Amino acid sequence: MAYDIEKRERIFRKTNGRCHICRCQLSFNNYGKTDARGAWEVEHSVPRAKGGTDHLNNLYASCVTCNRSKGSSTTRSARAKNGYTNAPLSKGKKISNALTGGAVGTLATFFVPPHLRVVAAVFGAVLGAVIGHEIEPE
Repeated sequence: MAYDIEKRERIFRKTNGRCHICRCQLSFNNYGKTDARGAWEVEHSVPRAKGGTDHLNNLYASCVTCNRSKGSSTTRSARAKNGYTNAPLSKGKKISNALTGGAVGTLATFFVPPHLRVVAAVFGAVLGAVIGHEIEPE
């Protein structure tokens, strides 16, 4: 099925430009170019052969190798071969995690003596944001 550029962009961004099965880096411009570095295709999490739809929540970016080898098997089993259970996080979710981590880091300053709270708040917020941004669901 052909996907317009807007839909491809939304699918690509869902996993921050990574294959949702093996997490290799993909190249947006190499959509459908099977022999190019970072080539990718739209993959159905629930295959159409098993009742899957073309709704956005069922579509993910996948490198050509993963998409073709998955066939009509489940996404869970395809990811498990690579040691994963979830798709990589989108940029938006990483930012959300960073903000949450920063807030948690700042709140942790209530457990330090009052004269160190300002320094601890800055340190905790930065550390929490960095950890929150880098964390993946695995």
